[in-house]
Amino acid sequence: MTDPQEATGPPAPVNDSRDSTGSPPAATDPGTSTAPPPPVIDPDLETPRPPSGEGFSDGVTLAFGDAEAQLYGLLRVGLASGTPPRASGLALLFAGRDLAAAGAVGAVPVAEPSYAPPELEEMGIETLEPFARWRARFAGDQGGFSLELSALSPALTFGDDDPAGKAAASQGYEQLCLVEGTVRAGGTERPVSCLGQRGHTWGAPDWDRLELIRTLSAWLGHDAGLSLASVRPAKAKAHADEAVSAFLLEAVDDGIAARPIADARLSTTYDGAGRQRRAGLELWEHEEADYPRRASGEVLCGTSLELGRLRLDCAFFAWHMEGRAGVGRYDVLRRA
Repeated sequence: MTDPQEATGPPAPVNDSRDSTGSPPAATDPGTSTAPPPPVIDPDLETPRPPSGEGFSDGVTLAFGDAEAQLYGLLRVGLASGTPPRASGLALLFAGRDLAAAGAVGAVPVAEPSYAPPELEEMGIETLEPFARWRARFAGDQGGFSLELSALSPALTFGDDDPAGKAAASQGYEQLCLVEGTVRAGGTERPVSCLGQRGHTWGAPDWDRLELIRTLSAWLGHDAGLSLASVRPAKAKAHADEAVSAFLLEAVDDGIAARPIADARLSTTYDGAGRQRRAGLELWEHEEADYPRRASGEVLCGTSLELGRLRLDCAFFAWHMEGRAGVGRYDVLRRA
């Protein structure tokens, strides 16, 4: 882990280093956009996935952001195959721009594959009802949280049939959630009730063939949000070379629906250390769209973590889209 001071104070000065995609698709007459039915998902996918291939990993991640309380957190529990299987955990908790607590545990042997193994002790994510309710805990020395998550959206799925999932040799899903519970930071325990996400990803990314993976999400309301994943092959230089998959979450008559985006274009401004500081999105819903829907965001807090041969630049962003404002994430996992 890097020095926690990297997460404090104002963002580093921007050096106007930008990474963006090219021009939008040609415009023709707009078509109609209808919400597809939610996919039918096997409840067994909420359980640990059987390993398949060298480098296979399986992990569940949750994140939340309470802008009013200025509390932002992330917890990931991962599993790796072996005899016995091994579990790892990563937790981050920010209070304002400060990294209030962090925890990392790696390669702990466990008796049974689980996202809440007793061997991890201070970390765990337990499924209470598949695709509907979960419980999470992080008990660090400097802070932690005890939370319950309730799904607000259908699962946004990705895999071999979409560009990012295919490029990363991974599959999974994520859901917009209501997050409620308590957070302990700075010696004080505070209640939180906010938006967040919970996701499950598994696969065997080949980092000899990959340069980086971006994951971006915006939680804009109980019935609105967006999600984007982008994968850059090795030796590629810019966003335009990346395989991108994106979804919009929007209210419909009978609830909330996920709409796949035909062409999602991301531009990013970095600081001098190469960390994401601002971002803009153009979302072309279909090939006949006359204009894109747009969103923009700027960093609220973040830090960088050295993970062996990889580096994770983790950031919480304030997002804005069409008069709505919310919190979300913008993470970049890259070769170190």
